Amino acid sequence: MRVLVVGGGGREHALVWKIAQSKKVDRIYCAPGNAGIQDVQTSGGRAENLLIKAEDVNGLLNAALERKVDLTVVGPEAPLTMGITDLFTENGLKVFGTSQSASELEGHKAFAKTLMKRYSIPTASFEIFSSASEAQAYLREVGAPVVVKADGLAAGKGVILCENLQEAEDAVKRIMEERAFGDAGERVVIEELLRGEEASFIAFTDGETVLPMASSQDHKAILDHDKGPNTGGMGAYSPAPVVTGEISDRIMNEVMIPTVQAMGKEGRQYRGVLYAGLMIDDRGPRVLEFNCRFGDPETQPLLFRMKSDLVEILEAVVNGALAGKTIEWDPRPAVCVVMASKGYPGKYEKGVEITGIQDANALDDTYVFHAGTEIKDGRTVTAGGRVLGVTASGSDIREAVNAAYRAVEKINWNDAYYRRDIGQKALSGKG
Repeated sequence: MRVLVVGGGGREHALVWKIAQSKKVDRIYCAPGNAGIQDVQTSGGRAENLLIKAEDVNGLLNAALERKVDLTVVGPEAPLTMGITDLFTENGLKVFGTSQSASELEGHKAFAKTLMKRYSIPTASFEIFSSASEAQAYLREVGAPVVVKADGLAAGKGVILCENLQEAEDAVKRIMEERAFGDAGERVVIEELLRGEEASFIAFTDGETVLPMASSQDHKAILDHDKGPNTGGMGAYSPAPVVTGEISDRIMNEVMIPTVQAMGKEGRQYRGVLYAGLMIDDRGPRVLEFNCRFGDPETQPLLFRMKSDLVEILEAVVNGALAGKTIEWDPRPAVCVVMASKGYPGKYEKGVEITGIQDANALDDTYVFHAGTEIKDGRTVTAGGRVLGVTASGSDIREAVNAAYRAVEKINWNDAYYRRDIGQKALSGKG
């Protein structure tokens, strides 16, 4: 069969890498792809990058029809919120990803928070504002600490943790008045700042059955010890020890299943990936946010551990036949360390040559997933903020961490940056 993967980041490279392992697949296309994806081999040859932006849903449709694609897998959130699934389905194509109406769960935080309140899904207390002056007045009334969130999509950067009133007022000004995140800042959600340990819980669902993936934990902040501004993610590991068997059951019964059922009751049948970003404390799990797609970088260690055929699961979701399916996992932990361009999540330089990727890939139980890379004059160069996701497994979390950083040390480019504490919470028993 022929598969099209939409997107060009580390998540999409991991999806292409895993999909290529399926005996059912002989051709893979990725749009727009990156420098690493074109090295993935299938029985029909190398994966092929298509120079079509992920947001060009009409261009993607034409490409899928011309190439007689059997299954399209959507990586990023933007095309989902633009209705790519609806468009492809209307044209007789099978596509893995939520509908436009279901993707509101990620596309607008105000919708997600209101849904959780309506259906008693555990989350932080909150208020929603479309006026900056009203938001500022509320902040002066309730004080800090609080979390200020842009309502719309902001590439994982529209959430600002505020420990004092000044930080909170500055956050509202930055989002609503300065429009740091564009139209995503038309409204803000101001909510209680939850304390505890974060975890990512990602599941497949066909609108009826919910099939969980293994647990994982992301590292959002740019600096060690979770300091500095949020990013799209600086590393991840799986499993997350904080998600015990008891906590996993609670997440399924209190969050995942009720959310899928709630979306159905709202007339927004949810098919695809449901990703809950959670805070876990002595009261149990509470939802920080929902995403309607695979996490990035959580997908890298998760798919590194998945032993089952991913394509069979994706097809079952699309066909509404997920009931009875199971996923087999490698018991060994996996760790992904993101290597980024200096300056990210702010301004950074592009076009810098990268060396050492082949040396890193030569190590046992290690794979370098590309994110912001491209080929220029025969050389692999940087082309984004998050550049590589260096992923490795080990017999335990410590061995996996050490293996990932051994690979990182073999890779170099001018002003490469990465956190040096990925997985430390798991080692200390806190994550």
